[in-house]
Amino acid sequence: MWNVYILKCNDGSLYTGITTDIDKRLKVHNQGKGSRYTRTRRPVNLIYFEEIETKGQALKREIEIKSFSLNNKLNLCKFGLGHRFSLAAKHI
Repeated sequence: MWNVYILKCNDGSLYTGITTDIDKRLKVHNQGKGSRYTRTRRPVNLIYFEEIETKGQALKREIEIKSFSLNNKLNLCKFGLGHRFSLAAKHI
């Protein structure tokens, strides 16, 4: 199972990515090894994810979410499909 996820960075920006292991990927991001973008914006917090069956579908969804405006991404995190976290609203 693949996951598309959104992280909130320390500077308030959002980062979208895909993974098969969210917990492991979040740790890697916070160690400064996840991506060039998040490396200088730590710590990052997971605010949203969706489970998706195939890598191809996850890549398509990642591209779709990346094309959203910041406001639309925040609305997705608050009201969208997938899993939301009770703490997510406090981090947004």
